[in-house]
Amino acid sequence: MSKIKIGLIGCGIIGESHLSEYQRIPDAEVTAICEILPDRLKDVGDRYGIKDRYTNIGNMLRDADIDAVDVCLHNNWHMPVSVAVMEAGKDCYCEKPMAGSYADAKTMYDAAARTGRKLHIQLGLLYNNEAKAAKRFIDAGMLGDIYHMRSYGFRRRGRPYVDGYARKEFVNSKTSGGGALFDMGVYHISQLLWLAGLPKLERVTGHTYSELPMDEKRREIAGWDVEELGTGFATFEGGLTMDVLESWAIYAKPFPGSIICGSKGGLTIDPLAFHSAMADIQMDATFDLGNFDYLNHTVYPENAVYDSSQKHWIAALKGDCELLPTKDIALQTQLLQEGIYISTRLGREVTADEIAEYSVSKAIDVPNLIAE
Repeated sequence: MSKIKIGLIGCGIIGESHLSEYQRIPDAEVTAICEILPDRLKDVGDRYGIKDRYTNIGNMLRDADIDAVDVCLHNNWHMPVSVAVMEAGKDCYCEKPMAGSYADAKTMYDAAARTGRKLHIQLGLLYNNEAKAAKRFIDAGMLGDIYHMRSYGFRRRGRPYVDGYARKEFVNSKTSGGGALFDMGVYHISQLLWLAGLPKLERVTGHTYSELPMDEKRREIAGWDVEELGTGFATFEGGLTMDVLESWAIYAKPFPGSIICGSKGGLTIDPLAFHSAMADIQMDATFDLGNFDYLNHTVYPENAVYDSSQKHWIAALKGDCELLPTKDIALQTQLLQEGIYISTRLGREVTADEIAEYSVSKAIDVPNLIAE
């Protein structure tokens, strides 16, 4: 099969990072880009040597030469654009989080089933060596019965825009749908759900906070109304539990890595360590992940299809591997995260059924979605 021809929508910070990654994948070729800002479109197109350029998404989706589309827009545009991509008969790669609400994520999920198109969500921490090694230990039964997990994410002061980087659309619910949980928590929560075999969520309690001072002019310009700290506690079918602590900004020392606790052993994910006992002596083991990665590209080269989210996506489109169920993982991550938001609003624990019932679409109109 020839190269997979990609159309990319959104040429901002994330879009450029995707373009750079595609340049490192021999089987991928970005043949078209779409950006509503003409100056930005010209700048990115010139620098990356992309000939076909669009300011209208609908027009780009008519391009029969495009095999798949990469959506790099803000969260509340994910659903309408991704659905339009799949309805146009093209496979869809979408940035995280899946959408700005569980309701919108479910609409995307259902559209994939209805159209028969592949939908892949960017969950980057599934592909690092720590996660791949942890998965091997878990699959080998080294942890025994997993009963608790802790999802950690730390920035001392790293709120987008108000702390000096990225755009204001990251920090208002109109465009982003949420704050630290959607921006960072999605990575850590999804990684643990994948490692645990995607357990079924039963109930969630939690709270979100926005307490630390920020530049008031930037607060006003951004329309800041999201969380800088998200906390939660989730219970899954069979009694498995997870607590969540995700920070954009907090007065605290760095958090340790996420953990998974089992009846035979436990894991700290980053830096990767295995905790158990030998002859009733407590033991902590570390690993040579450099050698692990080397073997995955020499002795076991078939594992190279998991080097990155985009490399895996292209390999799956070419038929070299099965696509990881990222749409399922992302949907369940969205359910848990929205449970924290709803629990905060209601002041009580909520069930998975209640989360699905109370979730509403946060999608906003995309002015250039309809073909001209």
